[in-house]
Amino acid sequence: MGTISFHRQLPKPSTSFPCSSSSTSSTSRTETVNGSHQFKISGYSLAKGMGVGKYIASETFMVGGYEWAIYFYPDGKSAEDNASYVSLFIALASEGTDVRALFELTLLDQSGKGRHKMHSHFGRVLESGPYALKYRGSMWGYKRFFKRTLLETSDYLKDDCLSIRCCVGVVKSHTEGPKIYSIVVPPSDLGQHFGRLLESGKGADVKFEVDGEIFDAHKLVLAARSPVFRAQFFGPLKDRNSQCIRVEDMEAPVFKTLLHFIYWDALPDMEELVGSASKWASTLVAQHLLAAADRYALERLRLLCEAKLCEGVAINTVATTLALAEQHNCLHLKAVCLKFVASPENLKAVMQTDGFEYVKECCPSVLTQLLQYVAKLGEHSVIACGYHKETWLDGSDVNGRRVKPRLQ
Repeated sequence: MGTISFHRQLPKPSTSFPCSSSSTSSTSRTETVNGSHQFKISGYSLAKGMGVGKYIASETFMVGGYEWAIYFYPDGKSAEDNASYVSLFIALASEGTDVRALFELTLLDQSGKGRHKMHSHFGRVLESGPYALKYRGSMWGYKRFFKRTLLETSDYLKDDCLSIRCCVGVVKSHTEGPKIYSIVVPPSDLGQHFGRLLESGKGADVKFEVDGEIFDAHKLVLAARSPVFRAQFFGPLKDRNSQCIRVEDMEAPVFKTLLHFIYWDALPDMEELVGSASKWASTLVAQHLLAAADRYALERLRLLCEAKLCEGVAINTVATTLALAEQHNCLHLKAVCLKFVASPENLKAVMQTDGFEYVKECCPSVLTQLLQYVAKLGEHSVIACGYHKETWLDGSDVNGRRVKPRLQ
């Protein structure tokens, strides 16, 4: 990565608001408020013989503002069935009139095969619409839910236990009409307030010396945004001399941009920042800024820089970007760079850049990965990737003589 110089002040984010519209509208919405309850019946064999019409009830549970309960009849609900079937119902357990709802009753397969016995209103068109419960105690379900002799030899019964799941979807309707007031609420300007605080320097309680330049800042703001600054200022191993901190291995314009992001929560326009429309210059800034973001654990800034570098991949910068991605564990950016370099029309040109020499010196493992990528793409015309001893990526030795490509 090269050296950066800036000649302009950092631009501020736009403060323009969207125009309001004079048209009005309203919408009627009908939807369901959904909830579920699982009811476990232990000791099924002891419940048998309790009598037709006698039930075991779950605890009540709340869905859509109403209470509900599951009723299980071991000997059936109707005398005419002569206890040949078990019955299963869901009932409205609180006061309510004409409560419209969708239901689903499921007897769970306890073998792990997923062959549940289910009766459901969900996911299908109901000719007469949702079921309406008229009053407290109203029920929906099945008198002949399951033949008892089959149930007792099935995978639904395990260790003398049954497990039942009930889903309820209470139908709710409301109309969203035009508002009787017209108050335009602007977007949040929190970043602008903090940005102006940085510009004014009021209340600053820490100074940073970076490459000969001094920057004022506020410990609490920095600590709130960066866990690294938080540990540096307020952690158990905090710096004793935290009034003026020297920042090494970073250029002043990069640190200034870092502070800008911390306070404004936005990046300045890259072209205005570098004073040029040069794609190379913007990429160089993003490279340095990504390293700074990783250093101070500013994840959102790191991802913003990674995205900008993915967009700006080019012959003259891709190698250094690839090395940067490797060093800072930017997996998506690394994949984009490898794909770009491995393409036949780019590989030779990238190899002739100074950045590629940098990769060979600092990140030799990346060359092996590049070889694997080329092999994966099946581009056999340029497979000798990842030099072996004194054999270079283009298949020649240090004296320029052609050698037989070999894969490790």
